[in-house]
Amino acid sequence: MPVKSVPLVRSLFGFYQTCQQSDVAFLPTLGAYAWRKLQGFNILAPLSTKIRGLRNISTPHGMLNLLLSCGPVDGTGPTRLHVRGKLRLLGGLALGRGCMIDVGPNAVMEVGDNTYINPRTQVIIHHGLRIGRDCSISWECQFLDEDFHEIHYEGKRPSLGNDIVIGDHVWIGSRVSVYKGTVIPNGCVVASNSVVKGVFTEENALLAGNPARVVRRNVRW
Repeated sequence: MPVKSVPLVRSLFGFYQTCQQSDVAFLPTLGAYAWRKLQGFNILAPLSTKIRGLRNISTPHGMLNLLLSCGPVDGTGPTRLHVRGKLRLLGGLALGRGCMIDVGPNAVMEVGDNTYINPRTQVIIHHGLRIGRDCSISWECQFLDEDFHEIHYEGKRPSLGNDIVIGDHVWIGSRVSVYKGTVIPNGCVVASNSVVKGVFTEENALLAGNPARVVRRNVRW
């Protein structure tokens, strides 16, 4: 076997293993990937994936992999992407099956390298979401940067803005909800089932509760 063909064989074998783990057909998935690649999109996805706004997705530095498998937690139903604004990947992003991402017309979602989002997570962004590199987002999380309805009451504080910012190397546990104006610094961990809204400034902190607050400091993961 020629030396140059060895990396190709290894890549195909790795591709085959990924399809097996995700329970999708190898050849149709490979064909769909090749077709998107010819159009300039580095997106690996099962045929059931629903993508609207393909040309608004930028993948110059890595692959958008929609075949992420998470052991006993699997996605139900097809992954759905509706990108009317911009989805920019600064590296590779792995997305679990059954996720839903909706990026509004004037919104920008930006994700750093080597980040993954597990199955059944919902991302609804009408302003801005920035997720850093090396982040781990567990299953059934929700990111929402818009209230859609306004409530007035005495003593209401002015909004600090809508954009959500997640730093580098942040671990967000399962079923966490992250709402508009939230800032989570580098190295933080968010406990499962927490509700996060507000600007946090301490790096390497453990956030937990509803509403979330700092419960531990100097954490490592």
